[in-house]
Amino acid sequence: MTTTHAPVPHRHLMTLTLQVGASEALQIGPVPAGRRVIAPVTGGHFDGDRLRGEVLPGGADWVTYRADGAMLIDVRLSLKTHDGALVYLSYQGRFIGKGNALVRLAKGEVLDPADYSLVTTARLESGAPAYAWLNDVIAVGTGHQSGFNPVYTLYEIGPELA
Repeated sequence: MTTTHAPVPHRHLMTLTLQVGASEALQIGPVPAGRRVIAPVTGGHFDGDRLRGEVLPGGADWVTYRADGAMLIDVRLSLKTHDGALVYLSYQGRFIGKGNALVRLAKGEVLDPADYSLVTTARLESGAPAYAWLNDVIAVGTGHQSGFNPVYTLYEIGPELA
């Protein structure tokens, strides 16, 4: 039996560029899930058709390096839109690299996108009336590394976009 699936309706939500303070990362060390590192996000910006602004300092990535070589990410950020509204962004995902990609990434090297896969799922929240629509958004994204500073392309998904 052959099953055909329709593509998931989606639209570009934003491109998110982060500045990570890798030299200030806290090395928590070995924990039951792997090796834990907390890397501060010191700034950045985001751009999309309906959403743009700056990433405020104070966020972080709670990274877990698993024994199988994957890196799990758990990021929480505060965003400020171009018109002054505040938005909370939380996303989780994973980075899987070929060969020694994680070792090279840890050194700050710019990796060839063919050497890794970086994917995320994201949720946003805002109390600003103009951005209340974000409270219902589910987003997925792909990322690429530029040294320690990742760039993500996030897409809003859902049948209501069809």
